[in-house]
Amino acid sequence: MTDPNRTARPKAVVLLSGGLDSMVAAALAQEAGYGLLALTVNYNQRHLVELASARQIAAALGAERHVVLPIDLRAFGGSSLTADIDVPKAGAGLDGEADPGIPVTYVPARNTIFLSLALGWAEADGARDLFLGINALDYSGYPDCRPAFVAAFETLAAVATKAGVEGDRFTVHAPLLAMTKADIVREAARLGLDAGMSWSCYDPQGGDHCGLCDSCRLRHRGFEEAGLPDPTRYATHPATP
Repeated sequence: MTDPNRTARPKAVVLLSGGLDSMVAAALAQEAGYGLLALTVNYNQRHLVELASARQIAAALGAERHVVLPIDLRAFGGSSLTADIDVPKAGAGLDGEADPGIPVTYVPARNTIFLSLALGWAEADGARDLFLGINALDYSGYPDCRPAFVAAFETLAAVATKAGVEGDRFTVHAPLLAMTKADIVREAARLGLDAGMSWSCYDPQGGDHCGLCDSCRLRHRGFEEAGLPDPTRYATHPATP
């Protein structure tokens, strides 16, 4: 029998890609007292293997519901993750060389698209909080991983939804925004997460991370700088610059 005096947990829609960052963001939402509505977008990305990681993470965190939503962004292309463009290996941006600009792994407007989907689910389900694992200190410099993007999306949500215009505002939480990858690795350990469940590689080699793309190398460097063992299986061990 349900206790009528027990207050139900507020819900939050969490964008759960299957990566380390999104796993930690989801766990932080849970730690903050939210019931998790996990949203994973199958956009026909090169690294579809991350969907299996997302399912495993959602189950491990006890998400109240996990939706894997198909949207084929290969129809648009424009990225090495959604078109026949090589994934760069051993990128300059990670080695401390000249800033190469926004890399070809940037998927046009991806976080705007994904947050819009999360916003639609949140409004339909009565949730007013959205969580995502973007990180402004990431080597990539993606424009949709910056504080200005988060603030602008909250403003958009306030005028683009019935709830928003009626004064029931949405909050976009980006708890990893100012963390380094080493900080994120340490936070995963503090939260008791199995980092080996997560997937970061942009160019999978069978069931292994390639070890050569910037995402693999950033991941491995994070474990090294955190002083914690890296549980990731790499086809080629990432070089330490």
